[in-house]
Amino acid sequence: MDGKQLFKQYDEFNSKTFIDYLKHVQKRFGKIVIFVDRATPHCSKITRRFLDANKDTIIVEYFPVGCPEFNAVEECWRQGKYHMLSTYYTMFADLKHNICCYYRTTRFNLDIVKYMLRSMN
Repeated sequence: MDGKQLFKQYDEFNSKTFIDYLKHVQKRFGKIVIFVDRATPHCSKITRRFLDANKDTIIVEYFPVGCPEFNAVEECWRQGKYHMLSTYYTMFADLKHNICCYYRTTRFNLDIVKYMLRSMN
């Protein structure tokens, strides 16, 4: 809400990298509420143990199953695909570099309240 954001890039997505990301978010923002989907790393035993140990500073809320319209990150992915995939990349490394640069520098200015207050109807 105050313009702060945190972008981290990992070579793989698993419980270990998700917990590492949570530690960075926790360090940068302090006490947080984080909204996530039900991807395996978000729900694993390792993640649940970490969250139980940090329940005073991290609260996790899960999006309803099958409702990507509630997830503001989905809009960021949509915009990124629109901007980056209109270019042909001869090398995968170039695409990876452009993805990294795009998400590190783009400010999406999404109305988070819009996503949090959507009706289920």
